[in-house]
Amino acid sequence: MITKAERELTFAGYTNYFLWLEQARLGSALKRKAAQGCRVRFLLGDPDSELTRSREQDEDVALTLSTRIRVTLSELEKIRSWPGIDARYSDGHTHLSVFRFDDDMIVTPLLTHRVGHDAPTLHLRRHQDDGMFDRFASHVEELWTRGTPVWEGEADGQA
Repeated sequence: MITKAERELTFAGYTNYFLWLEQARLGSALKRKAAQGCRVRFLLGDPDSELTRSREQDEDVALTLSTRIRVTLSELEKIRSWPGIDARYSDGHTHLSVFRFDDDMIVTPLLTHRVGHDAPTLHLRRHQDDGMFDRFASHVEELWTRGTPVWEGEADGQA
């Protein structure tokens, strides 16, 4: 879905960690997409927040949320200066991941005391105005608006 997207790629997972493991050369692919005019956004949890620490206690796994978030931050650091790529922190999606690829969307509602890969996954396609797709998209837009830039003083990937 990443390769087919032309307008929008939004990764609103609390860590987005698995993306870097599952998608070979993801950073290069995202830079290519941004160069072609595709908006690329990451919405992450803050690795130092109280909410993250609380969720780490819930999950009780060796590879902590804060570590997984920091892996994503490290990968994003390599592409942060690329125009069209942006990242923000949000605590509003701690139990819901939404990944948007133009008019396709993967939604994962996280279950208590479970890690993301143990949760159900929904594949949505945009077929109508104000349907389920638009409602999740609207939710992510609200979180994005309220989010805090990962890189102080920067917006839209520009230093």
